[in-house]
Parts: sequence; C-alpha cells; structure tokens
Amino acid sequence: MERFEKSEERFEEAKKYFVGGVNSPARAYDPFPIFMERGEGNKLVDIQGNEFIDYSLAFGPMIFGHVHPKLKEKVVEQIEKGWAFGTPCEDGIEFGRRLVERFGSIDKVRLVNTGTEATMSAIRLARGYTGRDKIVKFSGGFHGAHDSVLIEAGSGASTHGSPDSLGVPEDFAKHTIVVPWNDEEKMKKVFEEKGDEIACIIAEPITGNYGCIPPEPNFLNLLRDLTEANGSLLIFDEVITGFRVSSGGAQEHFGIEPDLTTLGKIGGGGFPIGIFGGREDIMEEVSPSGDVYQAGTFSANPVVVSAGIQALKILEEENVIEKANRKGEELRSKLREGLAGEDVLVQGISSMFSLFLTDQDEVKNKQDVKRCDLEGYNDLHRELAKRGVYFPPSQFETSFLTHLHTEEDLERTVEAVERSLEVLS
Repeated sequence: MERFEKSEERFEEAKKYFVGGVNSPARAYDPFPIFMERGEGNKLVDIQGNEFIDYSLAFGPMIFGHVHPKLKEKVVEQIEKGWAFGTPCEDGIEFGRRLVERFGSIDKVRLVNTGTEATMSAIRLARGYTGRDKIVKFSGGFHGAHDSVLIEAGSGASTHGSPDSLGVPEDFAKHTIVVPWNDEEKMKKVFEEKGDEIACIIAEPITGNYGCIPPEPNFLNLLRDLTEANGSLLIFDEVITGFRVSSGGAQEHFGIEPDLTTLGKIGGGGFPIGIFGGREDIMEEVSPSGDVYQAGTFSANPVVVSAGIQALKILEEENVIEKANRKGEELRSKLREGLAGEDVLVQGISSMFSLFLTDQDEVKNKQDVKRCDLEGYNDLHRELAKRGVYFPPSQFETSFLTHLHTEEDLERTVEAVERSLEVLS
C-alpha cells in the first residue's frame, strides 16, 4: 500500500533484528504494522506523515492525550534532576498518598514497573497470605505474561492462535482454574468443589483483552460473596479500568471492594508503571515487612512517580474521566445509529468500547467473541487506517477515547466505519 510503504519497508528491516519484527505480539498484524512517529493530543502521526484519530491510545493509558504539556513539563523537570537513584524519593510519598486516598479498598501500595509485575506479585501475595496454591481466572482474561495467568490468555496470545504458552509446566498450570466470564453457575460449582484450596480470584471487573465486556448484573457481587465465604481473596485487575471508568476505578463504579487491586497504564501518565495494593493486613505480608518477596531496581523511579502525580492532577483539574465517558456514550450512540441493520454489535461502558462483527445481540464471554468475524475485523482495521482512523488491530482488544476527541472526530469515525464496511461487504 503506497500510503504506508515506508512502514512496510521498516517492518522488513525490523524482522532482521526482532522476533516477528515486533517487541510485543499485540503489535503484530497482517500485512505489516504501521510505524508511528509521534502523538499529538488524540491523534497519531506515522513515519509517512499520515494522521490518525487514535482509539488505541497505547492500549489505554493516554486518556489525557499524547504529549500533554503539563505532563511533559513535569517529566522534563525531573529528568534534569536525574532519573534513577536506587533510593526512595520524596515524590513517591505524595504519589502513594494520592493512590490510597483515591481507592477506598487500598490501605497500602507497592509500586512496580509493569502491569505484569503487579498481577504476578498480587497473586504471589494472595498465595502467601492464604497458604493456598490454586487461583481462579477467566477464560480469555489477560493479566500479563507470567506463568500463573498464561492459561487461555487473551489479547495477543488468542489473536495468534496459541492461547496456552509453551514453557508453562503442566504441574504449575494445574493450579490455575479457568472459568467462563459471566458464568455464575460454573463459578459456584468451582467453589463447591475446590473452595478450600483457592487462594484468590483475579478478574478484570470489565474485560478489556477480548473486547470490552462488562459484567452481568450481580456477577461481581457473586465473586465477592464466594471469596468471603471460602477464605479466598478477590483481586481486581484494574490496570486498564483503574483511572478510566470513574475516579476510584471500576470497583467504585460497581460498588464492590476487592481485597487487592492492581493498577497501571494511566497511573504513570503513560510511562512504565505497575501498582498493587489492598488491605493493610494483607499488604504487610510483603517484604520487608513480611515474607512474601518482591523487589525491583526501577520501582518508584523518580521520573515515573513525578509523571504519576501530574497525571492524577490532570485527571482532576481537567475533569478528564467524566468528559471521556461522555464522549464514549456519544460515539457508541452514533455508531449504533449509523450501523443499524448491519451485523455489527457496538458494546462498551464509560470511555471503552468494541465493535464486534457479529449478528449476536450481546457478547458475554470469550466463546461469544470467538463466534465473531475475526478476520473481518482485521480487514476493517486496515480499511479504517486508510481513512485516518486507528482502532486496535485485533478483535480481542478494546478501543478507548480521550476527553479530547471532538464532535468532528466522532462524525469522521462513524463515516469511516460505514464506508469501510461497505468496501468489505
């Protein structure tokens, strides 16, 4: 494609040095990924100068847009002072305070470097606290790339047809129980049979890695009730939803308090960060206070915590979450109106949404997603890119909005989707 010929050339070169030409499988798609050069607000610009309305937003974290001037200023200011000390830094205290004040379920936190590290550490903590080995996760749910959760993983793993990773020993994987999302009866059965062996449930309160699928009414309440009745912990993986759905995350939106929470993405202003936190009696089991070991040289890095503080300030000062949520509602409404009569399901919540190419009335779990036209979505992604609209490159991902998307952006997006589907029909 002439419009993207430079990206095609660069991808051929990248394949000489990187496995599959990429450094994360979620970035790989046929015939080649588009190489981006810069971000500007809610837009991306590729190496050929093509501009896109961005609905991927780096898979979620850029809710306040790319290169926010206040965030950039704060980061540059800190870089001039230094960027890695291997010691505590004063900004870390303020960031921790802001996190604890923001989430009612969190008494103490530990800062790490990635969402993967946060979920891995939270699961280890749940096992250490309860003295149990088994965990429950949901089919297709993605909680990072570590052994406990790479069992029927979603996102890149499902897209590439290998939901179970090689290298995960069967003896280890047997401790992970996989249940379909939104399936109350199977959840109850698991706890009837294994309740006294289960250390925790880990769940995205709104799934984001096989499309945006909110919980059915009372499903999260069931998870809370089952864990409390059986002495297990409930972990909400809010790496995606934590600073997006509401001020206090999806847990505040649904009124359910987990025992542990994992956070990331937006919380670091788009810089690499992971966070896990929860009840004080549980968190005190983490080293050096307790015997559950966790450590990281770059944890609470001064650049990242300064970015995190500024990001949380921007969310409040610019009313980012409420504005982005309104944009989400507006776009979903416009898409449903424009696509009436098409085999396309528009589904989402707050500033998250997915277009499922299906004649189903509702997508409730991974099996429903697999019945969608997955190849058709890949074709749609390419057609939208030709028209200057950038959606995530897989049906298994979720699309996101910022508070900066304009009425004109939304109208252009609906028109691009309509025309792309016409071309593909």
